Amino acid sequence: MVKNNSRCTLQSVIQNEKNWNKESKCKKTDFSFRRNDRVLILFFLILNLSLILTSCGIRKSIKHIPDVKQYSLEIPKVNKINDSTFNFNQNYLTKNKQQLWELYIKGNSLQLGYNNGALTQNLMQKQEEIFFSKVEGFVPSKFKQNLLRGFLKWYNRKMYLNVREDYQAELYGLSQYSSDKYDFIAPKFLRSMYLHGAHDIGHAMQDLMVVGCTSLAVWNENTEDRDLLIGRNFDFYVGDDFAKNKLIEFVEPEEGIPYLSVSWPGMIGVVSGMNKEGITVTINAGKSKIPLTAKTPISLVTREILQFAKNIDEAIAIAKKRKVFVSESILVGSANDKDAVIIEVSPDNFGVYKVENTSRVFCTNHFQSDAYKNDKRNQKHIAESHSEYRYEKLHELLQENKKLNPEKMAAILRDKSGLKEEKIGYGNEKAINQLLAHHAVIFSPQKKLVWVSSNPYQLGEFVCYDLNEIFSDKRLKNGEFAKSNLNIAKDPFVDSKEFEKYEEFKFANGEVQRAIDGDNVLLTDDFIPHYQSLNPDFWFVYYQSGKYYFKQKEFSKAKIEFEKALTKEITTVPDNGNVRKYLKKTIKKLK
Repeated sequence: MVKNNSRCTLQSVIQNEKNWNKESKCKKTDFSFRRNDRVLILFFLILNLSLILTSCGIRKSIKHIPDVKQYSLEIPKVNKINDSTFNFNQNYLTKNKQQLWELYIKGNSLQLGYNNGALTQNLMQKQEEIFFSKVEGFVPSKFKQNLLRGFLKWYNRKMYLNVREDYQAELYGLSQYSSDKYDFIAPKFLRSMYLHGAHDIGHAMQDLMVVGCTSLAVWNENTEDRDLLIGRNFDFYVGDDFAKNKLIEFVEPEEGIPYLSVSWPGMIGVVSGMNKEGITVTINAGKSKIPLTAKTPISLVTREILQFAKNIDEAIAIAKKRKVFVSESILVGSANDKDAVIIEVSPDNFGVYKVENTSRVFCTNHFQSDAYKNDKRNQKHIAESHSEYRYEKLHELLQENKKLNPEKMAAILRDKSGLKEEKIGYGNEKAINQLLAHHAVIFSPQKKLVWVSSNPYQLGEFVCYDLNEIFSDKRLKNGEFAKSNLNIAKDPFVDSKEFEKYEEFKFANGEVQRAIDGDNVLLTDDFIPHYQSLNPDFWFVYYQSGKYYFKQKEFSKAKIEFEKALTKEITTVPDNGNVRKYLKKTIKKLK
């Protein structure tokens, strides 16, 4: 509940929560515990630098178009079967009952791009709109938006020199179906390529922390059937709307190995995927310095691994020859090797982490190979972030679950507790399940089975896919992608009162943030207690409440809230420091 001088009230938000519509004056607030203000300041410093460093290289890159004359092409004529199923020759797009989009495309590089774009055009343009509207929300000033465009042109001026020509051809075909609405940012082809680097920039700006992924691989004594089993949460958060249209791509390229990839419309890179040979890739962000120029987007490196590698050695060789511009861990599993390793890449270093005398490997967001043993940035990240905490939590969960199967792996990926089952609040980034994942995936490489989560977050039903059938005549005969008899049931938490309260909490948090940021928003006396009751174990509610009271000059109340926050499991060392700084300032005000 918010006083009348506010534009909308918490009560109205809650009443509209289940029947939300565009006509409502209150807008749902994307919920994320991220340090956006600090990042934007840093971001605009880089923008100003870009104006100084702008050169003729920009003009050259803007005019660049890949040579696609070598490729044969049939312009797709899409047949609409119904509102959620479309096809062109053997290429299909359909939406399953779990609301996951499934795309099957085949052909040469240019044809793949055209087929992808023609089938997913509406979805891709919607995704582009969501992404750029998010940027506009962060950067509402037209002047700063102009600076941003200048920065993009400068920063990405050399990217095309580091992207394979066949992938440029594919991006060119895909981009022909992009919206005209954003041509002022960059031409369609370059804009499509830039968007593949947006993921890397989000990783590099770790203060923004749009990622905090967890992945693990187990085999031999750690699985029921002794086969290799891999699970991952992809905690890449760009808002709830961005995650709605998940896309599972089944790609059969003219050259290379057919593969499955899980991402979003408009993406040809891979963040989670497996090929028909049983090679899997998942990416986890490492601590990066902010790079001065874009090189090869990490998702295109992993795409190359899936398309051309049959074993771990081939995957390592591919990763080693590419120049990247952020630090990243790539967990690679291999059916042929019955093994998994972590390839650790950065702009100026390269390492491979392979476990000895054990049959399990964990990957959060710090490096583990000898190549990074003395890396000060990585050491600082281990000490200050939530990466090590989640790493320890994986050890704890594996002690409790001695022999994993896909269902047990799903339970691990959905775990919301802290160490020793401590309640740390829903949405805490120290949890394996942070309740913001774009998707979760489980791979069984030797069986060529993949399970992909459905909304909300990774809590919905995991849908099973058999690559042996999909990349064969069987799929063409029965027209189905999923092996529904092997699906993993949704998490019961979705139907719980706790989940309902968490979703309400997301709305309420937006109102608190608006009250902290705005000058004309005052919360009623019963608002803060209700807000805290929605997620009582989470340190952030008390920190937010303290900041609100501090702004209202109610310093005694603020002091109580900051002290409460310090009794909870705070996400990172910098977060803890921020709470203590506010408490110190509050105590000074009381003197």
